[in-house]
Amino acid sequence: MENDMAAKIAANPKYQKLVRTRSSFGWILTAVMMVVYYGYIALIAFNKEVLSARLGEGVMTVGIPVGFGVIVFTILITGFYVRRANSEFDQLTREIVEEAGK
Repeated sequence: MENDMAAKIAANPKYQKLVRTRSSFGWILTAVMMVVYYGYIALIAFNKEVLSARLGEGVMTVGIPVGFGVIVFTILITGFYVRRANSEFDQLTREIVEEAGK
């Protein structure tokens, strides 16, 4: 019975669309995050002077807000994924489960 259900779900075009869409979306977000993070690390490694430049007369350097920006970007991109997963991906999942139960 479980094998029949799994085969029915795997053959469903909506399931194939869900897997394809979710995978490509996840890989795109992963690539974007890696570019941001490794870009920041590369800047630290190869051009320290840019990040060590002082902002104003205080002790704050450019690296502090840029590093904070990487953290905020991570939170935003995670929220973006969760929002899409909770709307589009969950809806497709519900439809697939309903159709498999028939």
